[in-house]
Amino acid sequence: MTQTKSAVEFKQATLGNGLTVIAEVNPEARSVALGYFCKTGSRDESPEVAGVSHFLEHMLFKGSATRDALGVNLEFDQMGAQYNAYTSEENTVYYGAVLPEFAPRLLELWTDLMRPALRQEDFDTEKQVILEEIALYEDRPNVMLFDWGRAQYFAGHPLGHSVLGTTRSITALTRAQMADYLARRYVPGNLVLTLAGRVDWERTLEQVAQLTAGWPKGEAPRAYPEVKARVGELREPYPKATQTYLAVLAPGVSAQDPRRYAASILANILGEEGNSRLHWALTDRGLVESVGAGVDEADRAGLFYIYAQTHPVNEEAVKGVIREELGRLEREGVRPEELERAKNKLATALVFAGETPMQRLMSMGLGYIYNQTYEPLSEIARKVEAVTTADVNALLEEKPFSRAFYYSLVPA
Repeated sequence: MTQTKSAVEFKQATLGNGLTVIAEVNPEARSVALGYFCKTGSRDESPEVAGVSHFLEHMLFKGSATRDALGVNLEFDQMGAQYNAYTSEENTVYYGAVLPEFAPRLLELWTDLMRPALRQEDFDTEKQVILEEIALYEDRPNVMLFDWGRAQYFAGHPLGHSVLGTTRSITALTRAQMADYLARRYVPGNLVLTLAGRVDWERTLEQVAQLTAGWPKGEAPRAYPEVKARVGELREPYPKATQTYLAVLAPGVSAQDPRRYAASILANILGEEGNSRLHWALTDRGLVESVGAGVDEADRAGLFYIYAQTHPVNEEAVKGVIREELGRLEREGVRPEELERAKNKLATALVFAGETPMQRLMSMGLGYIYNQTYEPLSEIARKVEAVTTADVNALLEEKPFSRAFYYSLVPA
């Protein structure tokens, strides 16, 4: 079979102010996705401003010096944009996808919003929205399980900071504190403008250089204290819980670790929905309402996690089964047939992840934030395919699950 050379091309440039611009140019794409990836999140906050990253994300949509919230909303709609933003422990991402003819307009809008007005009236109004959001999530034990569980597991490390912050920290937060955080963290050297799809690279580069010409240079260093994760078990009563919610957290690999592909395969074997060790040991036997496992690859740190929801009468039985399965996994390793099934599932997921510019945007932007390199889908697929049973079992030889922390929310 004759194979045609891919038309996809990677482009990269760093502007004079320090802003990095990357693009995966695909002339055959029917849309353009673009976004600003800011390397800042709750791990970069002090206790006094806990939750400011997420609050600031909201404030960007309130407008800039030249736009108000209504104008921002209307402009996105006029372009027919699919857009959103999110904040995590480590990154704040603003993104959107449009037809190619609207790409310059979308770029201008997002770039303008990177310098929000932070009007006091908007700040006061949005503070109430954030406080309501905190109260809403506190009514959802499946959400708070990981928020509180991570805080216990990371035992004072910044990775245990809550993305939402607390009612107390948000109530006390001032506009001046937010403006100071914005000035320190949203500097060009801490941002990556990412594009994917039918991108006009030269035009984009010229446009963004003009739009950011007045941005001052700057870097935003991140602290990397040693992770001293908690081991053991903690049960906490939760008045609004009618079931038991269990999280198991164990040492994993970082987003920079080449073993991350093996770690993803291991998590798939352990807890992939529908066909995994935990599915057959727990769901198939009717012991849980839901169960799963995954990896959280962070900046120079990482963890494996397991989640289970069950009736309180089954709590101890579920914990016993999980301990038994994890012990067996560490003793015996994974089987070749399990490895192949997991690799095939990940290969399928990779294909799906490359179907649209929006999906490529996320993979490419986060990959660059963590590793300052570009990995095309073909290279990621090659690395997944290259994982061997020895690679996965080498992770298990470190006995990560023997150092696990069991955290559960139980009915009061």
